[in-house]
Amino acid sequence: MSSVRNLKRGVDLVTARAAALHAPRASISSTVLRRELSSASVRPAARAPRPRVASPVGIAQAEPQAVRYASSSSEPLRKTQLFDLHEAHGAKMVPFAGYSMPLQYADLSHVESHAWTREKASIFDVSHMVQHHLSGPGALELLMKVTPSSLDKLAPNTSTLSCLLEEGTGGIYDDTVITRRGEDKFYFVTNAGRRTEDLAFLKAEIDAYRSKHGADSIKWDVLEDRALIALQGPKAAAALQPLINSANASADQTDLSTLYFGNCRDLHITLADGSASAEPLLISRTGYTGEDGFEISIPTAADATLPQQVINLLLKDKDTVRLAGLAARDSLRLEAGMCLYGHDITTAQTPPAAALGWVVGRDRRDPATANFNGASVILSQLASPKTIPQRRVGLTVEKGSPAREGSTVLDLTDPANPVEIGIVTSGLPSPSLGGTNIAMAYVNTGFHKKGTEVGVKVRNKVRKATVVGMPWVESKFHRP
Repeated sequence: MSSVRNLKRGVDLVTARAAALHAPRASISSTVLRRELSSASVRPAARAPRPRVASPVGIAQAEPQAVRYASSSSEPLRKTQLFDLHEAHGAKMVPFAGYSMPLQYADLSHVESHAWTREKASIFDVSHMVQHHLSGPGALELLMKVTPSSLDKLAPNTSTLSCLLEEGTGGIYDDTVITRRGEDKFYFVTNAGRRTEDLAFLKAEIDAYRSKHGADSIKWDVLEDRALIALQGPKAAAALQPLINSANASADQTDLSTLYFGNCRDLHITLADGSASAEPLLISRTGYTGEDGFEISIPTAADATLPQQVINLLLKDKDTVRLAGLAARDSLRLEAGMCLYGHDITTAQTPPAAALGWVVGRDRRDPATANFNGASVILSQLASPKTIPQRRVGLTVEKGSPAREGSTVLDLTDPANPVEIGIVTSGLPSPSLGGTNIAMAYVNTGFHKKGTEVGVKVRNKVRKATVVGMPWVESKFHRP
C-alpha cells in the first residue's frame, strides 16, 4: 500500500466513524488533544471506540494513527469562530470535544504538517478550549485549594502548568495553564472535552467559598467572546513580530524577543488597512508542541472578524506559516511528552503517578500546612514513591506495528509466562524520528526506571520495548 493510499484509508475511517457516532444511541464520552489537545473523564478501562487518522505519510507500512475526540451523539456540534475559515482552506472536519474541528487541511498531509511545525510555523485553532477569568479577594485562595501549585509566587503576567485536583483522592480533574494577571486576577484555560465536568467542579468550589466569605469574594467569568489560536514553530516569533502595533506601547513591550516562555502581554496588532486593532490581544509565549510559539486570545465582542483577520495576516507569508489540524497536534504533543487528558491522565491518577509531581509547589509540601485537594494522598506519594502503584513512562518500541492506546505492557522476565504490568495510553510512529514507534504507558512501580526492558502486546504479537525518558524531541521554548 502506498503512503497516499494509507493516508486516504485513515481519513475515510475517520469520516465513517464520525458518522456512526451521530447515529441514535447512548451518549459517548471519549477524547483528543492540549494543551491545544483535550478530553472527557474516561478511565482507561472504559473507553468508547474512537476514529482514526492516517499514519505519517512517508513512513513505510505505517498504519492509521488513532485520533481521540469527545462528542455527544445527541447534541449538535458546536463551531468555533473560525469554522468558515477552515472550510475555505479545505479542512477535513471531524467531531472533537463537542466541536466540528479541522483534522488536517488540503495543502498538507498529516506528516507534512507535523514537519512544517517543527521547521517553520503552524496555526492551530484552539478556540474550543475553555478560557476563564477569576478575580476578587478570594481568587488566589480558591485556586490554591483546587490546585497544588505555588500560585502566590507567580509574578504578574506569568503562568504555570497545573492540575485541578479532586477532593479527597487528589486525582487529576483536568490539566490547566494558569496565568496571574494581577494581585487578585487570574486567567486560565481548561480542556474542551472536560467543559461540563470542569464548570460543575469550579462552580461547586466557588459556591462553597462564597458561602463562607460572601458573594463578592470571587468573580468568575467564562470568556465565550474570545477566540484562541496557537502559533507554533521556530519561525513563529518572526511571523508574529511584524503584526505587533507599536503606536501605543514601548519598544521593549512590543519586542517579542523579550517575551519569554511562560509570560504574556496585552498587545494590539496592525490590521490590513494599517490601523491598530480596537482591543489588545492576550499573547502568551507557550504551546502544546514542544516548539517555541504563542497562544493568542483574541477578543471578538467589538469585532467578530478579528480572529480571521489575524490568521489571514499570518498566512500572507505562505513560505513560513500554514494552518494545521488535530492530527499534527496529537503527534507533536506526544513527541514532546505532553499528556492528553482522558488518556494519559484522568481522575484515576494523581500528579506523582502521572510524572507531574513537579506541579506541587516546594513550599506546599509540608503536611502540617498543605490545604489543597487531596494533599494527604499526594504528599504521602511524594514522600514514599514506592507506594504509587503505577507510573507514567515513555517507551520506544521495536519496528513493526505501533503500540496504540490499550496495548498491554508485559514483564518478559519469563518469556514463556509474560505477566501484565501496565497499559499504553498513547502511541504512534514518530514523524520526527523517522517512524520510530513511541508510546506513553502506565507501568507497575519497579518497572518505571529508564532502560528497563519490557514487552508490549500489539495485535497478539509481543514486541520488545524500552522505558525511556521524555520528551523524545527536545523542547525549544524561548527562555532568557
